[in-house]
Amino acid sequence: MSEVSVALLRGINVGGRNSLPMAELRDLLAGLGAEDCRTYIQSGNAAFRGDVTAAAISDAIETAKGFRPHALVLPLDVYRAVLDACPYSAEGEDDGKSVHVYFADGTPVPPDDRTLALATHNETLTVTEHAAYLHAPDGIGRSKLAARLDKALGVPVTARNWKTAQAVLALAEDIS
Repeated sequence: MSEVSVALLRGINVGGRNSLPMAELRDLLAGLGAEDCRTYIQSGNAAFRGDVTAAAISDAIETAKGFRPHALVLPLDVYRAVLDACPYSAEGEDDGKSVHVYFADGTPVPPDDRTLALATHNETLTVTEHAAYLHAPDGIGRSKLAARLDKALGVPVTARNWKTAQAVLALAEDIS
């Protein structure tokens, strides 16, 4: 039986731009050979069984929709390990929107001191080999640190709040 993977797309269905209904994403994945395709909310979270690459997903979306989102595909065990490594998981369980996981496509670099100085007194950041974790109890909507993290980490990233990350994990485990 094929391995279960998680696909995370960056920059779709944001502010009315780069529209990709999740039914279409499931169809695109199936067209690439994925099986048991499932999606979670409208922000590009999918779990599936099969050997579909991130490049193939981006190519298919570009062909079908005319834009090319960055796609990250992680085997379920790697996705789970990224979540297990989160130093703020307890805070995420208390408030699933206060903890954000920045899944990295490559090894992120810790932000420089100028970027870190943007953190409020209660924001904390941890950068590991596969991800960055931001605990922002006041939310990320006004967080100057969160606004700069995408570029500061030096590799493509896509962020999910703890609640969404856990829901995607449950979705993937359900098909494994």
